[in-house]
Amino acid sequence: MASEWRALRSGESARERRGRLAQAHEAFVAGAVSTDDPASLERFAAQAELRPVVVESWLRSQRRTIDPFRAPEQPALTDEELAELRRIHPIARVLPVVQRLLFEEAGDSGLIVAVGDAAGRLLWLDGDPGLRSKAEDMGFRAGMDWSEAAVGTSAPGSALALDHAIQVLGAEHYNRAVHQWSCTAAPVHDPASGAIIGVIDVTGGDTAASPHILPLVEATLAAVEAELKLESLRALIDAERPGKTAASPRRAAPRLVVLGRDPALLEHDGGSAVVSGRHAEILLSLAAAPQGLGAAALAEQVYGTAGSEHTLRPELVRLRKWLAQQGAGIDLLSRPYRLSRPLRVDAVEALEALGRGAHRLALAAYEGPVLPGSAAPAIERLRAEVDATLRESMLQSAAAEPLFDYAQSWAPDDEQVWETLLQVLPPLSPKRARVVARLDQLAREP
Repeated sequence: MASEWRALRSGESARERRGRLAQAHEAFVAGAVSTDDPASLERFAAQAELRPVVVESWLRSQRRTIDPFRAPEQPALTDEELAELRRIHPIARVLPVVQRLLFEEAGDSGLIVAVGDAAGRLLWLDGDPGLRSKAEDMGFRAGMDWSEAAVGTSAPGSALALDHAIQVLGAEHYNRAVHQWSCTAAPVHDPASGAIIGVIDVTGGDTAASPHILPLVEATLAAVEAELKLESLRALIDAERPGKTAASPRRAAPRLVVLGRDPALLEHDGGSAVVSGRHAEILLSLAAAPQGLGAAALAEQVYGTAGSEHTLRPELVRLRKWLAQQGAGIDLLSRPYRLSRPLRVDAVEALEALGRGAHRLALAAYEGPVLPGSAAPAIERLRAEVDATLRESMLQSAAAEPLFDYAQSWAPDDEQVWETLLQVLPPLSPKRARVVARLDQLAREP
């Protein structure tokens, strides 16, 4: 691994480095660093000996207005959702590899091992029991969201954001509650599609960011991805074996992940795969019309112009072939065009959660606008509906905590949201100063 991804240089003391990092973090979050001036920012990073990947992650965290003084509290997944995701997630099939190579080692070494999904939600944790209890105090437990969008700089979240293994030491974390911890994490890829399907993380004291942890995590990652490839080959061989009559287990409905993603991701029992832009638009259009659509109506949903059927039909042929190759358990039928079984969509699930008043759950599931790069009419309508419904629900519910999270992550420039937040916060809330400061800043902006 190149030096920029390592937390410590050769022979460097973690204790000395921690002190310099703490001072740099304090100056950055206090606003003592001119982040709008590249030359000034570069001098600050050089003087503090900050790695570029850390500075860039801090900037992303700041732009998202993540509170560096607030540890995560609300889980992103309910117990039922966590159990279901554990059941269908592709890493579940190869979890014994992680257990054999990391979990047992972590328990003996005073470390924690976490395995998360592609969205940064922690699914499994194991390791030193005492350390796990302390980690729970800062929200590091199964079901929590540890993506960069949720907590700022951390090894699991930044590894997913950068698609690269990374170490984070002490105050390199953006959240001050995590400064006593260090970690090493690497993203897990689907061997067939190359898509990120999860992340493996080792967390603890300084040992968790020491050089010898890297080979261990990388070896585990290689073994996991190799085992996933073997699993796919075994499934292919079983499917082609003549005379095979054993009943297949009931498969969970496939799920299309489109919130904040471009391209989309199709999750299914056999794994996950990146979906090209046009194919995602077709799948979303058909998922919204379970009774099916004629060629003209579907072309209108996808292309926005009449008479595009001749362009649509070759895409449908390619999509039908791609679905069969992926073994996703869903087929594209014709006359009219429709899907052979229901297709779950994370954006629709978020709308359903808002409809039943589960504002925290919907906010936790929201990773950004639906397919932000798409101009298909069906996508633009769903995108606008989700964003408008989420905003209105946040304003109407007027609960301080979810509204504060929403304002920081998704409405940094929405003056009405910040004004409403100021009204609903308790008079002695420490967050009021931050809200007032943001409103003053918005008032000064042209």
